[in-house]
Amino acid sequence: MSAKFKIQRVVSVLSLSSALVVLAGCNRPAAPAAPPPAKVTVSAVVQKEIVEWAEFTGRTEPVESVEVRPRVSGYIQEVRFQSGQLVKKGDVLFVIDPRWNQAIFDQRQAEYDQAKAEADRIEKLLLNKVISTEEADARKAHFETAKAALDSARLDLEYSDVRAPIDGRVSRALLTAGNYVSGNADSASLLTTLVSVNPVYVYADIDENTLLKFNELAAAKKLEMTPDGKVPVELQLADETDFPHQGSIESFDNHVDPNTGSILLRAIFNNENDRIVPGLFARIRLPVSERHTALLIDEKAVGTDQSQKFVLTLTSTNTVEYRAVGLGSLINGMRVVQSGLQAGDEVVVNGLQRVRPGSPVTAERTAPQSTQTALR
Repeated sequence: MSAKFKIQRVVSVLSLSSALVVLAGCNRPAAPAAPPPAKVTVSAVVQKEIVEWAEFTGRTEPVESVEVRPRVSGYIQEVRFQSGQLVKKGDVLFVIDPRWNQAIFDQRQAEYDQAKAEADRIEKLLLNKVISTEEADARKAHFETAKAALDSARLDLEYSDVRAPIDGRVSRALLTAGNYVSGNADSASLLTTLVSVNPVYVYADIDENTLLKFNELAAAKKLEMTPDGKVPVELQLADETDFPHQGSIESFDNHVDPNTGSILLRAIFNNENDRIVPGLFARIRLPVSERHTALLIDEKAVGTDQSQKFVLTLTSTNTVEYRAVGLGSLINGMRVVQSGLQAGDEVVVNGLQRVRPGSPVTAERTAPQSTQTALR
């Protein structure tokens, strides 16, 4: 084989290889298209006048609570209420067999009538010198003793009806008809209990930092007051999402508990609809700032990066930007922003987990929650 033929053959092989490479390049699949920008919902930072609140766990208690006990001894003749019934002050709850007390009363009445008749004649007998001064004094003393005995017998007869000492809700009858009850002061039988229902107290332990802040505002007269000059508080029951019950601070205890660093607060609430039952656990909040202008964002916009709170803001190029923020109180689902944002900034409230700082997004705007829920 000549050298010329070898060269031609090599050239042919190279040409064929080049053609195959070209054909292979033509059949290569196209690069995948970039995914569309993530869809997010954004909301504007709101500037609004607010009062900040501090929240605590509280417990409800009746203003008045009474153990109903008899004042006379005897057998229960009748129970005149149903368990859980609302009763008025003076309503008869139990009837103790009155016959014994009635008999004693009748006897004391007769003794009183006789003593009174004798007392009415004292002046005439003295004038006619029928009796001595000493005997006149003895008759007067006998009359006073008979009168006191009659009054005591009348009370015992009246106490045969055990009456409600206050308006309220009565518990079950702990002793029923046919049972003997003692009316002795040191061993009187417990018949039932009775609690008032309107208004109600709520007790809560307040930490000392909140107390100091509250006292500073109160001393400077910067706290908003109710029309009757009380500091307002609000209450939330376990099945409620906001704080629909308005009340006022009734008192603070006289010292901070050194073991817990807290002080006991007592607030009072109207309970006309009987919604607040004594013994419930509830959330109570009290004001810890004067009314002031603040920036607020939806609580759903807040993320946590280790110990740092952050939000993602929408930029002018429709990308998101990481912002570290300082936050304050939570008010009706809106969080007070102390640093990191300005009025008018827009923050991601839905889709926070789908995007990263710098990512392009398709933003859908929604009204801030503060325009949907009233902020106090």
